[in-house]
This record gives sequence, structure tokens and C-alpha cells, in this order.
Amino acid sequence: MAWEFDPAHTVIEFSAKHMMVTTVKGRFTKFSGKIDLDEPEHTASQVEFTIEADSLSTGDPNRDNHLRSPDFLDVAKYPTINFKSTRVEKLDDDHARVYGDLTIRDVTKPVTLEVTREGETKNMKGERLAGYSVHTSINRKDWGLVWNVALETGGVLVGEKININIDAEVFEPATQTVGA
Repeated sequence: MAWEFDPAHTVIEFSAKHMMVTTVKGRFTKFSGKIDLDEPEHTASQVEFTIEADSLSTGDPNRDNHLRSPDFLDVAKYPTINFKSTRVEKLDDDHARVYGDLTIRDVTKPVTLEVTREGETKNMKGERLAGYSVHTSINRKDWGLVWNVALETGGVLVGEKININIDAEVFEPATQTVGA
């Protein structure tokens, strides 16, 4: 059964160094996805999600507009960021590695997601609900995000390493009975 992401309880965040000394964080607010969970081993599980690139928010409208521009994500030309898993490696009952393809600006590269299962319960509708923490880092230049400015003091304005953190709540929709 396919599990769905709960957008009200899922956060997709990214961070990068600014001027070599501070970390700037942002998030994407619009996304969808599903997990076809193969229990209990998870090795045949599949994960995919789509992020609406123009939904990024860093708390600064000027920076957000620059990140949406052709210098970075070029959201007018490339409206989505996509991930599709290729393999799941179970490490133990609460940890896994999800290998997959990340597509940004029509460039697809492999990434590895480090996944921690935070727990499972049932929601108010009686649906199974699970929480996962997901972490990875990418080099933005690998996806053609190369804009930068050299600093007089050395270094660059925007770091190449992008940290991605996802706190996901997913639920298994209750099966509906037809008829009667």
C-alpha cells in the first residue's frame, strides 16, 4: 500500500553557507509524494516526491526571487524538483539508506538519503502514521547551479555544499469499504 506525505506535518529544508561564515536556511512549502513501503525488510520499498520549486522560502523576498531566477533554480523553465528511489538498504529496524535520482533543472544525478524512522502510531482517522528524518548533502554545481561571486577576502558568496533535511510524516490511508 502506498503511504502519502502529510504536507501539514512534513518539512523540506535546505541550507548553504553565505559569505563563508554563516548558514542560510530555507524550505519548500509545496510538494507531494508517496512511499510504497515493503514491510518488514523495506528493501523493495519505493519513494518518490515532487517539489514545486517556486515554493521556496528563506524569509527574504529578494533572496527568494534570486534563487527562483535563471541564476539558480530557473523555476519558470524548470518548475519542479523530483526524486525517485532506485534502491533501499535497510541498516537496522530504524535506519536505512535510500538511493535514488534527484532531478534539478533537468539534470539527474544519484543521491543517497540517510533515513531514520522516528516512530509509528495511528492518527485520528485510524490510519497508520509514521515519522522519518532524512538527511543528505549535495554539491549544487553538479546540477548546474554555478552562479557565485568571489569575495575580496577570499572564498565565495554562496557555498557549493547544500544540506537537505526532511522531517516527514507519512500515513497509510485507511482502506475504504465499497457497497452496503
